[in-house]
This record gives sequence, C-alpha cells and structure tokens, in this order.
Amino acid sequence: MYVVILAGGSGTRFWPLSRKLHPKQLMSVFGGKSMLQRTVERVLPLNPKRILVVTNHLQAEETRRQLEYLRGVRVEVIEEPLGRNTAPAICLAATLIARHDPEAVMAVLPADHFIRDEDEFCATIQKGREAALNGYLVTLGIAPDRPETGYGYIEADKELRGEGPYPVKRFVEKPDRERALEFLAADTFYWNSGMFLWRTDVILDQLVAHMPELARAFAGITFSPDIWEPADLAPQIEAVYAMVRGESIDYGVMEKADNVAMIPAAFGWSDVGSWSALPDVMESDTAGNVVIGASETVIADATGCIVRGEKLMALVGVRDLVVVDTPDALLVCARERAQEVKKVVEELERRGLKRYL
Repeated sequence: MYVVILAGGSGTRFWPLSRKLHPKQLMSVFGGKSMLQRTVERVLPLNPKRILVVTNHLQAEETRRQLEYLRGVRVEVIEEPLGRNTAPAICLAATLIARHDPEAVMAVLPADHFIRDEDEFCATIQKGREAALNGYLVTLGIAPDRPETGYGYIEADKELRGEGPYPVKRFVEKPDRERALEFLAADTFYWNSGMFLWRTDVILDQLVAHMPELARAFAGITFSPDIWEPADLAPQIEAVYAMVRGESIDYGVMEKADNVAMIPAAFGWSDVGSWSALPDVMESDTAGNVVIGASETVIADATGCIVRGEKLMALVGVRDLVVVDTPDALLVCARERAQEVKKVVEELERRGLKRYL
C-alpha cells in the first residue's frame, strides 16, 4: 500500500498563527510535533511501500525540513505549482504510483486531521484496503454525534450489510441545522472525513470516465519509471496545472461513480477546522477554557475561551472568546464565529497587506 498525504491547504481559519508559508498542517497545534509529522508517523505501522506528500510549492521547503528526521522512511514531497483542490493532487499522485505499481492500493489522507485512537485508525485502514483490492472506491465515514453544519455527509445503504463496507447512496453538501438534525436521527448518515482508499488503476479509470480532461492532461506526463522525482517533472507538472481547473475528488468522481463504498470509522476524529474545534481534541480547565502556548495565563471569571499566545495572557469576565496573539497580529473573535476568521484573510488579501498573510 502507498500512502498519499494531501498537505497543500492554506489553513486560513487558523490565522494569525497559520500563514501561507506555514499553514495549519505545518503548525504545532497541540504542542510538540506538527500535524503533518503526526500524520506521517500515524501511518508508519501500516508499513507503506512509500509515502507521497503533495504540497504547494510555497510550503515544500518547510515540508521537507519537517520530515528530515524520518530516517529510513521512503517519503517523497511532490510540489504543486498552484492550488487546484483535491482531484488534480490525487490524479498527480496516482499517475506517479501507476508508473511503478499500477494495481497498488492508495490510501489518501489529509495532513491536518486529529486521530485519537491510532491503533483503531490502522485497523480501519486495513479494512478499507481489503475493500479497495476488490475494486471499490472506499471512503471513511464518521458517525455524527451532533447536528454539525460544517461537514459534508454521506448516506450509506446499511441494509443487510452488518458492519460494512456499505454502498453509498449519495453525498450531501453541508446542510442547514434542520437537515443536520434529520441526518443525526436517521442513523444512515455519516460525516465525510475526506479519507479514501482505492486501487491506482481503479481511480485512474474513474478519472478517465468522469474527469476526462484532467486524466488526459496528466497522462501526457513522461518520466523514467525507475525514479520518483526526475528533474524534468516540475516543468511538466506546472504546464498541466496551468491548463486544468480546480475540482474536489468528491464532486469530480465520488458523487458520480457507481462503485463507492463507505466504512464507518470510530477512531476519535476531528478535522480541526477552526480554533473553535480545539476543545474537542484538547483538555479544558474546569471552566471550559483551553490555553495553548502561553507560559503564564491569568483567567478570572472567564468561561469557554480559547487562548493562544507567547506572552502573559489575561482574561477577565468574558465568555466564549477566541484570543490568539502573535508577534505581528492579534485575533479576538466570538468562539461561535471562528469559521469566519477566513474573512479576515480575504480582507487582508483585498487590501494587499501581504506581510500578514
């Protein structure tokens, strides 16, 4: 099995700590190792033949630096010249793997997810591998525990299927709260985790069927099959990315294919999509406050706050705030509106304030 780690995100919802050159996956969100390093280490017990990390060219140098400590592990960092969503990144990785091992199973994983039970994670991936060997496009679904409106959903056909894998009836875009409550009650809907397994030849065939222009563009890349990162590959990738449009693999392939199966995953998952997600994955004090990084913190009659800084931080009489202090920027926002931090980044881009991006 090969593991493909998608590590090209910009992490705008974690501004001001996350920046273009140092986005969420390269951050030490929980202290210690970065989310990328944790993701790579998580898959090592699976003994992958090779790990491919697909990242933006702006982040490639730091990505390589962070993975230097992994002696003896076959890790390739593949650079994208432009952000084009997940379908081009997956097509690129599949094209590379197919030249070496056409029927190999690929596990595709985001670089910035939190997994609590790593043994259960590996067991689930192995289960997915077996289904992928049988020709399925496998996606991992998370049983919802709340009416979440920030995730896409998968409806599974659970009838007569025991513990799965289940055929997928449909993918559903992020719902409003009323629909999310219906999904929670139905017991057949799962959060779309963005983690996949499939055989390389199967996903390439599906890309030909459903995204033919993308498949043709990458099929034209030429390189010697006995090496992974030939010197002439970067110009070819750049030319392909200049002509293809950005598209998610969910919309481009998974929602259209008829061989999609879902395996329920119960390993304690979070996509850590914004500052407000940290209380789900980190310890809080008795008043529900999460403090990260600050060596000294004074909290007086404050509840439900998320605090991150490198100097003395003091909160008095406030509720449900996110307070993030960095050397050049300070963020203060309502915890319930933490998803909107990306609007700050958009406004900074509009104003041309690149030094804060």
